[in-house]
Amino acid sequence: MSLITLGLNHTTAPVSIRERLVFPSEQLQQALRELVGISGINEAAILSTCNRTEVYCDINIENEESEVLQWLGDYHHFKPEDIKPFLYRHLDKSAVRHALRVACGLDSMVLGEPQILGQLKSAYQSADDAGTLGHQLGRLFQHAFSVAKQVRTDTAIGASPVSVAFAAVRLAQQIFSDLGKQTALLIGAGETIELAARHLAGNGIGNIIVANRHVARAQDLAEQYGGRGISLPEISKMLTQADIIISSTASPLPILGKGMVESALKQRKHRPIFMVDIAVPRDIEPEVNDLRDVYLYTVDDLQQVIEDNLESRREAANEAHDIIDVQVEHFMAWLRSQDAVGTIRAGKGAAYANARQIN
Repeated sequence: MSLITLGLNHTTAPVSIRERLVFPSEQLQQALRELVGISGINEAAILSTCNRTEVYCDINIENEESEVLQWLGDYHHFKPEDIKPFLYRHLDKSAVRHALRVACGLDSMVLGEPQILGQLKSAYQSADDAGTLGHQLGRLFQHAFSVAKQVRTDTAIGASPVSVAFAAVRLAQQIFSDLGKQTALLIGAGETIELAARHLAGNGIGNIIVANRHVARAQDLAEQYGGRGISLPEISKMLTQADIIISSTASPLPILGKGMVESALKQRKHRPIFMVDIAVPRDIEPEVNDLRDVYLYTVDDLQQVIEDNLESRREAANEAHDIIDVQVEHFMAWLRSQDAVGTIRAGKGAAYANARQIN
């Protein structure tokens, strides 16, 4: 028996191909049952995200790889030869190493990101629910989860922020020692603002106000974190309450001007305001940075923070690879022990049968 992984990701296939090979979650269990219905395929699991689709199988012989490829093409209405150029293939030891790298975030678009581990656990659960996990793949996934935890514990792979939203929140923590006493005003309601709200809430922010052109959208986002949604014209009234401002809109003109911020500072008795302008073009007039008690950062300032932290993650990734090297060998030793047990059992069975014939 052999372990095999066939897949594609953000480095091997454009989004136009990746989006066509996604497995919707509601179809995943049925797809898995179809896959293990193919002769020679003993176990199967599928990891399907926006950035990757991977099929993990335990097969009888290596030739079953072509059967997996044919099934993948048929399921998504591709000719196998049309998707083969975008696929990577890992067999046995290489498949084990790949699974561990994926679990640790070392094969992700954002190095060391933790979301992939949760997605891998979901893939494991789907295969378990579908009844397509057996001894080999089940043990591989459990081993991958354990190694990912070890890497997170023993290295700094996830210690430094590498998203704009996370970097903004980390800078806010440096200025305000206790976010629980602060109010954050988030301008916009796109993905970056959603992430900023999540990171702020996760770090105990005292209060969240979301301002957006569409008030209903602002209210929906704010209510997730016990906050308040307002319209853009209401910003001038709420500015005096804002200790942290993160703005990311598509407005062609600045939303916050120097005069508006200066007036708010006077009413705040010059309590400092931390501002992050992520928008391009900018939402906050550059002249705001001339005001005392204002800490204004642009997206370019954050990029340097992100790059510094990426370098830190790259160094941690080298340590993670050392851990993975050791853990791959541990898993391969376990696989060999399973083969030995099977051989011994087969030998005992044959000896027992021969003894009965003699008797």
